[in-house]
Amino acid sequence: MEISGAGRLEVRITAADVGKRVSVRRLSEPGAPGEKFTDTLGVLTSWDDSVLLITRKDGETVRVDASRLVAGKVVPPAPARRRGPAASYRELARVAARAWRPVESERLGEWELRAAAGFTRRANSVLPLGDPGLPLDEALSAVRRWYAARGRPAYVQTATGAEGTEEWLGVELERRGWVREVTAELWTGGLAPVADRPGGEGVELSRTADRAWLTRYQRKGLSDVALRVLGGGPSVWFATVPGAGGVPAAIGRCVVDGRWAGFAAVEVDPARRRQGLAGAVMAALARRALDEGASAAWLQVELDNAAARGMYTGMGFAAQHAYHHYREPGSAGPDPR
Repeated sequence: MEISGAGRLEVRITAADVGKRVSVRRLSEPGAPGEKFTDTLGVLTSWDDSVLLITRKDGETVRVDASRLVAGKVVPPAPARRRGPAASYRELARVAARAWRPVESERLGEWELRAAAGFTRRANSVLPLGDPGLPLDEALSAVRRWYAARGRPAYVQTATGAEGTEEWLGVELERRGWVREVTAELWTGGLAPVADRPGGEGVELSRTADRAWLTRYQRKGLSDVALRVLGGGPSVWFATVPGAGGVPAAIGRCVVDGRWAGFAAVEVDPARRRQGLAGAVMAALARRALDEGASAAWLQVELDNAAARGMYTGMGFAAQHAYHHYREPGSAGPDPR
């Protein structure tokens, strides 16, 4: 917190600091148990009518009554992580988008509208990386018309927690009644440590997802559109660990794109878990990615997947930013997968 030379806490932020990363301390609500003060760190996304909105790294927005502030300051950008590759949010967002291509897309200014017959939110949402070229309400109306013409609800993908992310957009969507359905994180790490892990010798690699691979893939509605999404990307590899009855014991997917290798669809037969198969799949894919010139790795993991998060942490991965999917008001969403 900001402390004056006389030892007093001070509020050194104003409405002019909207859009900056801030740290505030406020009095707890009257009657609240526990500590007298509550601290919040995040991006100041609004300051209206004596109420501050601060969006934390995980995307949650905290409402703060300005009258209860006892201290506050602007804080510098989070320091670059010492482990893992350095990268901006926009670089990673574009790399991730190229690794999971829709079958149809259209530009709206610097926004990309993506559609793939409802197969995953990532391929059926707006990626807003800049100015749509219209006032926000007009842009959102255009987005809703575009998805309605395809018989789909409109989704917007936003991000929080890194330099260049759109905390403000999530707040504006929530103000307009858009519903946040899913939050996940994009993690990065070095590729060589993954490739150096033991195992992987019995993993089969292919350029296409064959029928056996698809029997292990736990996604619904594997139409031709879904297969086009899975097979799309700069350099795509599928990994298979053979299993009983022609059903793989484990599978995985990797897309190599310049210095980046992106891992996805790492799935293991429940009866074969804790045998190192997921690590073996990733090691085999990582070695192939190294051969193609990649040096850095990324993957996406949902917040409630504790097992995967533990495994990826052990491989040297760490969260770079969180991303969120907002669904338009008054519409039903697709299958969560």
